[in-house]
Amino acid sequence: MIERLALCNEVLAPWSFEQQCAYAAKLGYRALEVAPFTLAEDPLTITDAQATRWAAIARDHGLAISGLHWLLVAPKGLSISSPDAGVRQRTRSAIARWIELCALLGGRYLVHGSPAQRNPQPGQSHADALARATEAWVFAGELAGRAGLHYCIEPLSRDQTSVVNTLDEALAIVNAAALPGLKTMLDTSSAGATESEALDTLIARVWPSGQLVHVQLNDRNRRGPGQGEDRFAPILAALQRQGYSGWLAMEPFDYLPDGPGCAAYSIGYVRGLLEGSAAF
Repeated sequence: MIERLALCNEVLAPWSFEQQCAYAAKLGYRALEVAPFTLAEDPLTITDAQATRWAAIARDHGLAISGLHWLLVAPKGLSISSPDAGVRQRTRSAIARWIELCALLGGRYLVHGSPAQRNPQPGQSHADALARATEAWVFAGELAGRAGLHYCIEPLSRDQTSVVNTLDEALAIVNAAALPGLKTMLDTSSAGATESEALDTLIARVWPSGQLVHVQLNDRNRRGPGQGEDRFAPILAALQRQGYSGWLAMEPFDYLPDGPGCAAYSIGYVRGLLEGSAAF
């Protein structure tokens, strides 16, 4: 049975990191997946000492820091697709720092979503934006591989971005790069809205590639798993059939009734499905 359940920590903002750890641990989570913007207004000011201290706080509560996500929200002005070489260089420098921080925090992966920071700029073609984004992802994959980490391209729904919407599009980049550090992942909200096949079928088809290394669980209505019409039992069953041993991260965006309540509901729902499947 899959037991590695993580919570995306922005769900518990604006609590302190220690409060987030204490509450997540009480609920039964085994890790936090961290958004850098929750740690500092400008995450580029985070020091190595601060990162190692946060890692120690998590350990003291029996938690891991599984990885990082929402990478380019702050500082403002970052973009992997911008025609401006200066913007792209600043963004690459930020990505390099997130990879360092992920290693210091004890994380194993970074999820590159950040739709606004990969969309085409006014007057820029989709092909040009995709080419520049691909260059950045290859750069990130090279650095992540050296650090023993995975940098994951996150396919996002078309209402968020036009640059990489499906797992097949992400896989085309990952396979062409052929880098151990560059992978992809599944966000069930975006995939449910965008993919043309059922997600359990998609998992079975993509898993043999070895390129799918992380999963975030959320409903297409952007609430937590179990708080909408999407059914997660087939998804979890498909992952278990494939021997998935990575983290399952709860990543709601619409917190019902609030962040702490959504975090509690999500883990209760997912654990119930996992325990029920293990009984048969």
